[in-house]
Amino acid sequence: MSAEKKIGAYICKGCGLGERLDCSELATIAKRDGKRVFAYFGRYGCGYCDKTNKESFSDAEIRKLYTEHYVLVYVDAESGRRLQLPSGETITEMELGAMMKTLVTPYFLYLEPDGQVIYKAPGFQTIQSFLDYDRYVHGGHYKTQTLSQFLGKK
Repeated sequence: MSAEKKIGAYICKGCGLGERLDCSELATIAKRDGKRVFAYFGRYGCGYCDKTNKESFSDAEIRKLYTEHYVLVYVDAESGRRLQLPSGETITEMELGAMMKTLVTPYFLYLEPDGQVIYKAPGFQTIQSFLDYDRYVHGGHYKTQTLSQFLGKK
């Protein structure tokens, strides 16, 4: 199984991404499926990651919306597992976290299929926050207004 390239994973504890996450293949799938990417940077032993998993990702509506609207990826912010960037460069999941400036865990990134960052959300997030972020990103509102402006029009 370690030779198999994994291209994404649903948000879960111990999702078993394997030895390599192929980011260029992930981008291909996101484009093909017309979805943006939701990347969850976490780590083993992170209390706020556990809190987010238990309190927010256990919600059936969040799981349904995010599964329908995004290509879901979990990145272990401390892992030495290798992944391949669209440029062909191979780095570790930990190096990807540093490159994306995910200085805390959990850290959530909403990305265009080409990897362009749409929105960053560091730290524990509530169910309501994830619902708001989904409406903002999936609805395309980020193209014309900030999240604060969008939420002011709720």
